[in-house]
Amino acid sequence: MSLVRRAVAEDAEEVLRLRQVMIASMTPDAPTDWQAESLPGLRERLADPDGSFAAFVVDHPERPDALAALVVGTLEYRIGGPGRPGNGLIGYVFSVATDPDARRRGYARACMDELLEWFRERGAGHVMLTASPDAEPLYASLGFTRDTTPSMRLYL
Repeated sequence: MSLVRRAVAEDAEEVLRLRQVMIASMTPDAPTDWQAESLPGLRERLADPDGSFAAFVVDHPERPDALAALVVGTLEYRIGGPGRPGNGLIGYVFSVATDPDARRRGYARACMDELLEWFRERGAGHVMLTASPDAEPLYASLGFTRDTTPSMRLYL
């Protein structure tokens, strides 16, 4: 039996806590005031097992009601193009996090395996993510390669 399970609405606060662990690993003084506003929408998405959003988690082995690891992904439609024919579905991975006291146990890898299978079952042609330097070896071992496409952002 797998340690990994699909997150449900009742996991939302713990999902946000682990997302903050990930954010703090890159930006130690990152604010947390975003969590209360994010909670209702996250609960709604976690409650929809047929939606385009999925989170896979491992329960913390030493702390009841806590999560040890988390991966979150969305399935998106993009118009096909060179190197991307087919149905236009792509997976996007974000919020990969492991509680500091539960690291080096393979939990993030196990969650990633489940998320990648979820993408495959839904017909995603490829999967994208942004890797921190610490996480890059994990993703490389799963077959991810560096993307040369430049990325830009606009906040609305």
